[in-house]
Amino acid sequence: MQKDMAEIVALKALAFLAEDRHRIERFLSWTGLGPGDLRAGAASAAVQGGVLDYLLAHEALLVAFAESVGVGPDAPAAARRALAGRVDPTSDESL
Repeated sequence: MQKDMAEIVALKALAFLAEDRHRIERFLSWTGLGPGDLRAGAASAAVQGGVLDYLLAHEALLVAFAESVGVGPDAPAAARRALAGRVDPTSDESL
């Protein structure tokens, strides 16, 4: 997965969390971020990576996200690797 597509997946994941007050509150608690920090850092690879790490650590939420946006459940992991700069140029990872 290319970095620009990974950023899209991460931002969709953030939007998915933000759609539900309980989901976003649990995420903020898990990360220690405040709402202002999240808004200010949403475009950063660190925050996007944190969003994806959170989904990857919570399987039920990961599955719900994948179904909600119509991606495979492996897309967040591929996006996380791409954001970290670990892209296999021979892989066929896609949404």
